[in-house]
Amino acid sequence: MSASLKTNDIIAIGLMTFALFLGAGNMIFPPYLGQIAGADIIIAVAGFLLTGVGLPLLGVIAAARLGGGLSKFTRDLPPSVALIVGLVLYLAIGPLFAAPRTGIVAWEMSFADRFESSSYGQTIYSCVFFGLTLCLSLFPGRLIDNIGKIITPILVLVLGAIAFGVFVTPLGPVSEKITVLEDGAFSWGFQQGYQTMDTLASLAFGIVIITALKQRGVTDSSELTRHTITAGVMAAVGLGAVYIMLSVLGATSHGVIPGAENGADILNVYVDLLYGSWGSFLLGASITLACLTTSVGLMTACAEYFSESLPIMGYCGYVIACTLVSALIANVGLNELLAITIPALLIIYPVTIALILLALVRNMLPSPARTYRITLSVIFIISFIDGLSASGVSWATFVSEGAFYILPLYSYSLGWLIPGLAAFLLSILWKPVNSTTVSTSA
Repeated sequence: MSASLKTNDIIAIGLMTFALFLGAGNMIFPPYLGQIAGADIIIAVAGFLLTGVGLPLLGVIAAARLGGGLSKFTRDLPPSVALIVGLVLYLAIGPLFAAPRTGIVAWEMSFADRFESSSYGQTIYSCVFFGLTLCLSLFPGRLIDNIGKIITPILVLVLGAIAFGVFVTPLGPVSEKITVLEDGAFSWGFQQGYQTMDTLASLAFGIVIITALKQRGVTDSSELTRHTITAGVMAAVGLGAVYIMLSVLGATSHGVIPGAENGADILNVYVDLLYGSWGSFLLGASITLACLTTSVGLMTACAEYFSESLPIMGYCGYVIACTLVSALIANVGLNELLAITIPALLIIYPVTIALILLALVRNMLPSPARTYRITLSVIFIISFIDGLSASGVSWATFVSEGAFYILPLYSYSLGWLIPGLAAFLLSILWKPVNSTTVSTSA
């Protein structure tokens, strides 16, 4: 019989989900977005919230309705294609991009300034950070207690203190637009929301939430769906509030740190001026906690997926392997890692968005397999060329700027949307003709 959750357990699961998403990108991109957008902050934040909050929430809702993780999203694809999609997505949100970034941001926001003269400081920190990640990830059943009831409330208090300073005693007015954004403020915000990687993570975190609920005794499918969606909504509200606060912080920061290279620098200087060295210590601690919780969620999700799809090693073996690789890559600089991830995200994100939207309407499709294959093929071709173009591949740049530039919404990084929608409609309207043998009488 399915257990009935207490109110404090429901809140704890919502806080756990919020903490899983509130990681490295969530803290560093909004301040930078706010400073760049300036007076256009409302438009830029709208774009950011669409990809940084709206799409991840849809991902959690889709996972809740499907009752599982990525394997449920890709079940209508050929097995080999589904495996490739899974490997690419989990490697991106796991040991290759998102997980190492949690360690890098935690380092730069907490101890980097104190150990500038040491060439081993970041290496030692990475070992400690991912060592803690490993210890917490080895016991996924305790995520609600370790994260939802202990770590997240501390994080929320620190964020509340920062919000108080930003809105009550801001360090300057909202600046005028500092940089002319070539594609507009909305497109800029939309692309920055990509870099949080939360839409990718939502496909993985959905199963983490469901697993945590099951270990709390919830077994009824409707209850699992309801509680998972509730957790997703709670996380979305929290993330939206944090993003707006940090964007305002960035928009009022030009007078104290003009021309910052990234949001981490803006946040560090701003909080130090607001609250002094004590505030910087609290910020470093909160960032470390935020990044640690996300790192744990990513490692847990990756190990669960890899152990199920490629059972060469068990769950524990994959947790150890993923954390080791993450720790090694985490010694790359933040700006360098961000530059590498942008082309990869331009390829991965449109396919992920399409998977989420298709999952939400799957039950209404006459032939899910046909629709998935046709729609995703078209979107992948466009996004693949777009990503190669962003990485500097000459032929891809020629195609992207020549042929794709005429696509509707291309300037908003949505050039794949209309062709994908056309492919989706074609797959529904297309009626395969069954060959029949017509016999005639002599």
